[in-house]
Amino acid sequence: MENKDIRFAVLIDADNAPRNSLKPVLQEIAIYGTPTIKRIYGDWTVPNLGGWKVPLLENAITPIQQYGYTSGKNSTDSAMIIDAMDILYTKSVDGFCIVSSDSDFTRLAIRLREAGMKVLGFGEKKTPNSFIVACDKFIYIEVIRDAFKQKTTRHTPIAPPEKLPSAGKPKTNAAAASSEVAPPEPAPAIQSVLPESVIELIAGSVQDIADEEGYAFMGELGNLLLKKQPDFDPRNFGFAKLTSLIKSISRFEIDARKTRDPNIKHIYLRDKNAGN
Repeated sequence: MENKDIRFAVLIDADNAPRNSLKPVLQEIAIYGTPTIKRIYGDWTVPNLGGWKVPLLENAITPIQQYGYTSGKNSTDSAMIIDAMDILYTKSVDGFCIVSSDSDFTRLAIRLREAGMKVLGFGEKKTPNSFIVACDKFIYIEVIRDAFKQKTTRHTPIAPPEKLPSAGKPKTNAAAASSEVAPPEPAPAIQSVLPESVIELIAGSVQDIADEEGYAFMGELGNLLLKKQPDFDPRNFGFAKLTSLIKSISRFEIDARKTRDPNIKHIYLRDKNAGN
């Protein structure tokens, strides 16, 4: 099944999700499939949830009212879990996106995966590891939010400074050029030092799937890394793609192999240190 055909139920915990990240999260989900069900859970009679109104209208998300029946107890979690199981039994979706930083959804994620559902988790970096590893893939909201901000800022046109008429003797071309406002310098590239544990994770995964010549297919490597570490994401280390991350590590050798389509190449990599 292609990604575009995967139907997702998006369930959002309003008590444990930042409202200013709703659009980046939905755009990220669109990469993996189509969100056919979009619901957000909370006690909407509480004033601190009032700020959700505009983002929900802009993104066609249905708010589900859940009163806090007992002080100190989060009944929102129970409502989300019950709805998730109801949706599971209708067989109307192929996967779930759980947007929360709460570890209370760990058992739900495990149960959904046991039923053959694909589970994507979205939460902040404070999310407990138990929930992270229970998902097929876990994506940090801070990472996609920062990338979204950079993208929108980069495409925002900036009006040129208004030139004032000069008085007196006109300037020479050189003088005029020196007086013009210099264009802004491009933003420096993200610098990232990869932890040794990440490099060893990649090296070990390459060894697991390498052929007799020691080469591993990049696509297969990406899938294996997610199975071993669901929150593995090149963007966590300042790289847009896994290939860019691998190329930054001198330990690995890249082999781009031609296919029948001249516009498509299959990327393989080899650990130079293998066998040493």
